Amino acid sequence: MRQLLPEAYIHNMQSMLGPDAERFLESYDAPRAYGLRLNPLKYTSNKELLSILEKQFRLEPIPWCSTGFYYDESTSPGKHPYYAAGLYYIQEPSAMTSAELLDPQPGEVILDLAAAPGGKTTQIAGKMAGQGVLVANEIHPARAQILSENVERAGIANAIVTNAPPDELSRRFPSMFDRIMLDAPCSGEGMFRKDEGAIAEWSESHVVMCAARQADILDHAAIMLKPGGRLVYSTCTFNRAENENTIEAFCQRHPQFSVVQTERVWPHISRGEGHFVAVLSKAGEVPDTVSAGNNARVHESDGARLGGRRRTQAGAPGRPSASLAADMALLRGFTDATLPGGIALGPGEPLRFGDALYWLPHTIGGGPIQAGDLTGLKVARPGLHLGDVRKNRIEPAHALALSVHADAAAWVQTYRPEAPEIAAFLRGETLPAEEGSAGWGLVAVDGLPLGWGKASGGQIKNHLPKGLRRFK
Repeated sequence: MRQLLPEAYIHNMQSMLGPDAERFLESYDAPRAYGLRLNPLKYTSNKELLSILEKQFRLEPIPWCSTGFYYDESTSPGKHPYYAAGLYYIQEPSAMTSAELLDPQPGEVILDLAAAPGGKTTQIAGKMAGQGVLVANEIHPARAQILSENVERAGIANAIVTNAPPDELSRRFPSMFDRIMLDAPCSGEGMFRKDEGAIAEWSESHVVMCAARQADILDHAAIMLKPGGRLVYSTCTFNRAENENTIEAFCQRHPQFSVVQTERVWPHISRGEGHFVAVLSKAGEVPDTVSAGNNARVHESDGARLGGRRRTQAGAPGRPSASLAADMALLRGFTDATLPGGIALGPGEPLRFGDALYWLPHTIGGGPIQAGDLTGLKVARPGLHLGDVRKNRIEPAHALALSVHADAAAWVQTYRPEAPEIAAFLRGETLPAEEGSAGWGLVAVDGLPLGWGKASGGQIKNHLPKGLRRFK
């Protein structure tokens, strides 16, 4: 691999690292490290389950992330049913550093500004514990869709996935966010060992272009951060132009910002591909963090009481509140029969995008982003997808299945990962229904929901979305 590196890149790293450069360059011929991160929204300190995972994937703790583990590449955790259930996210170990340093708190309003494919978004969401509002943005539509799918698999109910350029977001949401994560588009020097295409794309002019783009995105992040808020900037590249120099120039343009700390993960020192992280603070009064407890449950009899307070108006722009109340009544009828254990939606409001019914998350006390704020904005996922409204009924969304606990369902059929029923379900096949299973329910692996099934006549019709089915 070292032989493929551009001469200009080698010279830059030798100038930067001095005597340590040789060790750095030798790391390109060393084996890669592979990592996964447990999802706190699905995993609750089950020692027996962790023991199973440790043996299955030969896990070793990652020092800088309490939920992160190295795994043996040959164990292929991405093909395991636990992955389809959202129990963990496969993520390069170095990349876990920045969200740890962001230190998100439950109840806050947080932006992941360049979020795809979703590693940092899902890590942030796990720390928020379903409380507060997380906006995950990706400018490229195809990557925004991938981001949305990863949010769904993780069972995240309080995230809005947007597909917008930074300048549009900064016009709409000045001083909105308590914390902002910017894992900036970069020249990808830390990707060289895993992607030879990144080597082919690298040039000194590309580095200059990336640094200019990063400066522009940072300027819009500065507008959106509240006084007293925290901004974390990270890249998977090594040169100073895109890292220290970019941050120094940013602080000169925005003197209200100061550097709290910087961190580098080097591949010749730690087990990872490499990462740069800068933690910045914006001067001003530190915003209060409000606990988002006492979540409303959708099966309660007071149909107007959602998200912990009574609402008089809700929904997508131009849609009458009465129509949304009817939609929510349909949902409540569905959950009374199918999820008698209830759904903790949290503060928010319902809205419709076409036939799709969503729950737009709020914080305790209102907003901060309401349905009207989304007018004209490209949105891949405006909150939790509850279901699609058909004629006088709700067709439940896959996202809803992955966001609830299996014990909330009227019936659940759960199997061990190696059971043939799990492989059949993931292929989209029908399953035999156990005695007492009727209507909508959940199919699960070790109690972790994989998706909806509808039982009738001794059979369970498979409702796993076709795009998620495995045909091997």
